[in-house]
Amino acid sequence: MANRRCPCGTGLPYDDCCGPLHAGTTAAATAEQLMRSRYSAFAVGDAPYLLATWHPTTRPAALELDPGTRWLGLDVLATDGGGLLAAEGTVEFVAHRISGGQRGEQHEVSRFVREDGAWRYLDAV
Repeated sequence: MANRRCPCGTGLPYDDCCGPLHAGTTAAATAEQLMRSRYSAFAVGDAPYLLATWHPTTRPAALELDPGTRWLGLDVLATDGGGLLAAEGTVEFVAHRISGGQRGEQHEVSRFVREDGAWRYLDAV
């Protein structure tokens, strides 16, 4: 995806945004950055990254992504906590998609916690 814009909506090239997180060469500094990188992982089909960034208490044993779903864009609506020194945070977002020829969206407030210094997706409220 070199020189292509990152799916997460920052406007940055993928290789300068979520690409290094997906490759494991850097870690998310904030809950929002982790949420954006997880959205991008759905968009590029990176199920191992999604599992690796899921909190172990809520992580499924396996994850199969629907190859028929195309992710169209991400709107971050609000964040609470989740900063550089925080231990937890939430991010409210709307993710737009096409699946089965129909447009849809996923509106979610995701909860994140820092575990051993790394942000993890906990669940959605």
